[in-house]
Amino acid sequence: MSHPDFARRSTAPELMDDASCDFETFRGCLVDLERTNRLTLAYRPTLGFLEGLRRDGRLPRGRALRILDAGSGYGDTLRQVARWASRHDVAVALEGVDLSPWSARAAREATPAPLPITWHTADVLRHRPEAPVDLVISSLFTHHLEDAALRRFLHWMEETAGLGWFINDLERHPLPYHVFTHASRLLRMHRFVQHDGPVSIARGFVTQDWQRLLAEAGIAPDAAVISRWTPFRLCVARLKP
Repeated sequence: MSHPDFARRSTAPELMDDASCDFETFRGCLVDLERTNRLTLAYRPTLGFLEGLRRDGRLPRGRALRILDAGSGYGDTLRQVARWASRHDVAVALEGVDLSPWSARAAREATPAPLPITWHTADVLRHRPEAPVDLVISSLFTHHLEDAALRRFLHWMEETAGLGWFINDLERHPLPYHVFTHASRLLRMHRFVQHDGPVSIARGFVTQDWQRLLAEAGIAPDAAVISRWTPFRLCVARLKP
């Protein structure tokens, strides 16, 4: 995709969203996405959100903190969350939900058995967790959704999460678009990543997008916090009173 219009979200498709993709291709893409996440410090916003809750004494006492990761992909975010919880002696029950039939298999194969994570294949907008959920998190998921589905996702999180939710996604900007286009080729990343990375950035967000989407979903301006994280992450945090 060349010369996208950064004034609005792109609707260009991503290769990894093609349902005909085979397992080995899909897993190869996820492996390089995890590599990209490590290189771009992508876990910091989510872990920072959780650490803020821990320091503020907002985590449940006497039971496990229940977290659902929407669009969990390769499961690397939940593995990072599990390690954060272990370092701070926080009991957690973690659940990953992804629409792809290959996601749960790839995540399960990449996850050490002792980690307290379960994986499900489902449309998250139709998913009803068996146990109440404290937090819904997502990373690089919301940019896959068109605005109408994104508004439904915001409603679903409001209904599902007892404590709150956190969105970790990309800021739409020409600099990361062009840098990633060249860097992914130089690093010989998976062909899906070379294609989908720039598309994902073009499908990403600016602050005004989130302000509009939150308002359209009926979430008050002071009920959610939009924050920028380096490099070029745009996150939305919601804590319920």
